[in-house]
Amino acid sequence: MTTRHDNNYSTPVGAPFRPALPVRSLADIRKLEETPLEQALTVRSTYEIFRNAGHAFGGKTALTFLRTGNPADEPIRWSYAELLARIHQTANMLHTLGVGPDDAVAVLLPGCLEYHLALWGGEAAGIVQPLNPLLTDEKLVALMTAGRAKVLIAYGSDSESGMWSKAMRLRGQVPTLTTVLRVAPHDEAPGTAGALPEGVAEFDVLRAAQPDDRLVSGRDIAPTDIAAYFHTGGTTGAPKLARHSHGAQVFTAWASVQVAGMNENGISINGYPLFHVAGVLPASLSSLSAGVEVIIPTPSLLRNKEVLANYWKLVAKYRPTSLSAVPTVLAALANVPLDGADISSITYCRTGAAVLAPELAARFERLFGLHVHESLGMTEMAGISTITPPGVDGPAGCVGFRLPYMQMRVVALDENGNASDREVAPGEQGMVLFKSPNVFSGFVDPADNAKAFTADGWLATGDLGWIDSEERLNLTGRSKDLIIRSGHNIDPKTIEDALGAHPTVQLCAAVGAPDAYAGELPVIFATLVPGASATEEELLAFTAERVDEAPAKPKWVSVIETMPMTNVGKIYKPELRAMAARQVVSATVVEVCVSLGVPEAARPVVKTEGESLVRVLIDGAAAGALAASLQERLQKALEPLPFKTRIGAQ
Repeated sequence: MTTRHDNNYSTPVGAPFRPALPVRSLADIRKLEETPLEQALTVRSTYEIFRNAGHAFGGKTALTFLRTGNPADEPIRWSYAELLARIHQTANMLHTLGVGPDDAVAVLLPGCLEYHLALWGGEAAGIVQPLNPLLTDEKLVALMTAGRAKVLIAYGSDSESGMWSKAMRLRGQVPTLTTVLRVAPHDEAPGTAGALPEGVAEFDVLRAAQPDDRLVSGRDIAPTDIAAYFHTGGTTGAPKLARHSHGAQVFTAWASVQVAGMNENGISINGYPLFHVAGVLPASLSSLSAGVEVIIPTPSLLRNKEVLANYWKLVAKYRPTSLSAVPTVLAALANVPLDGADISSITYCRTGAAVLAPELAARFERLFGLHVHESLGMTEMAGISTITPPGVDGPAGCVGFRLPYMQMRVVALDENGNASDREVAPGEQGMVLFKSPNVFSGFVDPADNAKAFTADGWLATGDLGWIDSEERLNLTGRSKDLIIRSGHNIDPKTIEDALGAHPTVQLCAAVGAPDAYAGELPVIFATLVPGASATEEELLAFTAERVDEAPAKPKWVSVIETMPMTNVGKIYKPELRAMAARQVVSATVVEVCVSLGVPEAARPVVKTEGESLVRVLIDGAAAGALAASLQERLQKALEPLPFKTRIGAQ
């Protein structure tokens, strides 16, 4: 370590993160652990990561922003030195706006270079709070109010999810909010935005007026200081804000570099949204801590159809060394032909966020010669828990080794599907528990912590898995996704792997459909490969043949146009469960109507409301004299179902 200091910052400028040795087994992880953690990792904050990288890599490209998905278009590039200078300016601007270590800076941006200023400048000044722009105004207000956000950094255009209009609506609804900073779209001509309301200012104008060589606050950031609030729990329910310390995020970056072997020769395309831990921490902070060039593929990222259609051409032009995407994106890329594109620069292909289907893994390797390495990450562990390193090929579902200095256990489930205190034998399935330096600092609301930890302080992940002979973790699913049929726990992955092997199936997901007798019955939804065709009966027979356990054989297969997704590309099972409930209720309605002789034109309308209610709407005029008896019979038929239904007038 050098003894050079950055003006008033007391910690010496250090080296960037570099892998100490190639990791190929748990023995290598244990070798890393021979050095005490406090000696192996001396960096204390994310700000220090960028200071070290800025000094080490200077003019080397840190960020490359693609204006469009056309490989012929010229990108915008920032060097490591430019990135550090702008992080300084952003932190200093926020400091002058009254942001201190305990104040939150909310961020409502698409994929853009300025997101990295908001993230890392926000953490150097206070606490950054990235927001999912596709959430409703009501949820965003609740999240910002819970985080006591003082400043909102928002995209100054409605071209991406109507963000600017949304920011203007939020402005008067969050009591603690004092300032909105407008980030101009990348090629906006200066001075063309027009006048801004009071309390709203141009991000770049205020930033450019600040010193770019130091933190004017003189803040010395401790590892225990809170760096970020990330919302978790999908897109429904009350807001849950997970607190990340600087130490947790730094550990994620350092451990990722060690296990995945990242270095300054790397180039990656980061298509993950930057409001999500995967995009912010394993894909950005870890990469930038080691000198990797990170490519941002347009404001819409991998939701941009042009980016997906040209993905392999973009690889041929920009020569990334790694490919990282969620399984649903890999499934989409499997339909994009290479057309002669040279993708030989990719030496490491990685996925996470959901368990990889064996057929998709095999298809990707067959088409592109790329073995897909899996990892496990979660918001509550600053984005990463286990990694399958380069050079280690595991079967689909194998998410690799634990990180150095981490403890991992697999325990049996209790009668309520929660973690028990009984550790299971290797090879036996149970819930995965962790203790680690990157475990989060709890939720903002302490009441949310009750289910996050076991009584003896282990993080209860909710993930189901087992440990193999090489001490790698293998995932099978989520405890909350188990289908419980008359007390019998059915792993949906068994059904999904069976149907996923059908050549026409693009994506599939099994859920429990409500049943009056069994509680839940297994059913499965599927989308087909573009241009392919198959009947639901054919797919059901194919699946049933490959599911050995009789209770796990699905009752029906439903082919749908598009699979419901979360904003980070995971299949969204709550919506599928609601769709399954609607199908069950619809079948019951038809049965009752037939028995009463209600004509088809007069039958009730069945629709879902949210993810936990099915409404049955009776048209009294159409049903005529049968309306009263129809309502009575439906009430009786639907009452035993373990799903909320409501019958009323249309």
